[in-house]
Amino acid sequence: MKNVCRVVFLLGLLIGKLPAVAETPLPHQVYVWQRAWTEPVRASVLTHSTNFSETAVLLAEVSWKNKVPEVVRTSVDYSALVKTCGPVGLVLRVGPYPGALAENKSAVNFLAGLAASLVAEAQTNHVEPVELQIDFDCAESKLDDYRAWLGVLQKHLAPLPVTITALPSWLNSAAFARLAAVSTNYILQVHSLTKPADINAHFTLCDPDAAKRAVTRAGEIGVPFRVALPTYAYIVAFNSAGKFTGLSAEAARANWPAGTQLRELRADPSAMSSLVQFWNTNRPPALCGIIWYRLPVAVDNLNWRWPTLAAMISGREPHEQFQAVARRVEPGLVEISLENTGELDISSRLAVEARWSAARLVAGDGLRGFELAEQNISAAKFQNKMSSFRLPAGEKQIIGWLRLDTDREVQVEVEKF
Repeated sequence: MKNVCRVVFLLGLLIGKLPAVAETPLPHQVYVWQRAWTEPVRASVLTHSTNFSETAVLLAEVSWKNKVPEVVRTSVDYSALVKTCGPVGLVLRVGPYPGALAENKSAVNFLAGLAASLVAEAQTNHVEPVELQIDFDCAESKLDDYRAWLGVLQKHLAPLPVTITALPSWLNSAAFARLAAVSTNYILQVHSLTKPADINAHFTLCDPDAAKRAVTRAGEIGVPFRVALPTYAYIVAFNSAGKFTGLSAEAARANWPAGTQLRELRADPSAMSSLVQFWNTNRPPALCGIIWYRLPVAVDNLNWRWPTLAAMISGREPHEQFQAVARRVEPGLVEISLENTGELDISSRLAVEARWSAARLVAGDGLRGFELAEQNISAAKFQNKMSSFRLPAGEKQIIGWLRLDTDREVQVEVEKF
């Protein structure tokens, strides 16, 4: 996809017929960012990666200690990638470097050698990558330095394309224009979290208006690019005074200090869906695709579930749909469940009302954050007492039970409040 996009783009420039906007649906790609390929990760890759035009897999992350590289490798299951039979990109994450990296020849040669070894490892395991992505945490003031050492990696990996990740704040820099020209394509990451001043500050993972402005500006630069959009969530921590103290991006930490206040910040599916629909019909020709961070995995609670992302890549807004279900466990004992049959997580305050006739309620209780709030001879109501309640798309949760003195059918309905 990426190379085809670039050829079309360059031909358009040569013949002078490049349209002002592109009006065909964008292809979708996805990141697999987990360091450990557990069974749920493998299952998700095998089940869902065929829905994307490319699966970009994190292979290694480099950090620096006294300007000496330290590497953490990912335990990738290449056999799973082979079975998908789809295009695979490789990702090398490089942390911030103190000083000018291009001046440290041994460090640059190390990165080039590491990148080449990652490609060779994939090929040895029967995966032929379509690109290597460099996700370098680079200060805007060091973009010319980035360009200098990027060239070394490109020579080591040629003819394999090397793709860089870019930030919106770079787009007005002349140094970025030089870097983008050398890289020939890039990924514009429009999702991030700016450190909030305090717990009352407004913050978001992706501002749709800012994302549109960034894409428009990137289109003016004229180098083919993809845009990275978020699917994930942060748990943001503040101390007892409301000051920012940290965050968790992949799992909720249980060791926050006493007095810590937590806020959950999630990628907004409706906002992301609107962006996708807008760019499908109104975008600069240099925008060649969308890449999602990250692939849904069943046990990843700080990420969308698959039905949400599936709606996105089909080009429509995900819908909300849920129902209450009463199941007879044994004579007189009824189990009450909530089922999320839609494509959006449910995070509303809910009430489930149960009704029956010709029987008396003997006992009952709420479960998993629900309480038996009201009861009488022929009815009972369950309510979720925690505002943090969330039922992911496609999942089911038992919320309570009722014991009747006579075996009777129980009718249930659910409503928001």
